Amino acid sequence: MKRANGTGQAGSGPLVTAGSGLEAAEREELKRLHKLTADQAKTIEILKEATAFFAKESDR
Repeated sequence: MKRANGTGQAGSGPLVTAGSGLEAAEREELKRLHKLTADQAKTIEILKEATAFFAKESDR
């Protein structure tokens, strides 16, 4: 499925939108992947903060 951008060409928007006919298993997988992405983003932020803390501590 392509999303038109008004010029008759495919746009760069998402190809899958909520309620676009995804099967239940696909919706669950998408939900799981969104949660995983959010968890990984939190982990990355914590690791960045820890890196900054330990870099600062090692300079003392």
